Amino acid sequence: MSRVYHGSCHCGAVRFEAELDLASGTGRCNCSICRKLRFWGAMAKPDTFRLISGEDALADYQFNTQSTHNLFCRHCGVHSFHRGYVEQIGGAFLSANLACLDDASDEEWAAAPVRYSDGRDNNWWNAPAITSYL
Repeated sequence: MSRVYHGSCHCGAVRFEAELDLASGTGRCNCSICRKLRFWGAMAKPDTFRLISGEDALADYQFNTQSTHNLFCRHCGVHSFHRGYVEQIGGAFLSANLACLDDASDEEWAAAPVRYSDGRDNNWWNAPAITSYL
């Protein structure tokens, strides 16, 4: 079931709210940035996301195809969300970092299904052979 979650970076400079349905699935992948960040995301359409504060605290990192803005707080370094445009997944998207949701319960996190993607080998629609480290 979809509901509005509130999230923030570690220092609280960046605050957001997003309508997410954790029960419909979350994602982890082994691409170079998600693996290093251990990013655990839930996808949302941009119109269901609202940045409450901290636009001026966000720094942007892009690489490779430049299709995703890997945003992070310039004060504490936390990646609260990423946004971008990838035609293959429906165009404009936002991925909220579940670790930054302030009002998700331990039970919601534990029950959220995880879909694994093999981003390292650009095999996004399939899980990598080993997922236990993700």
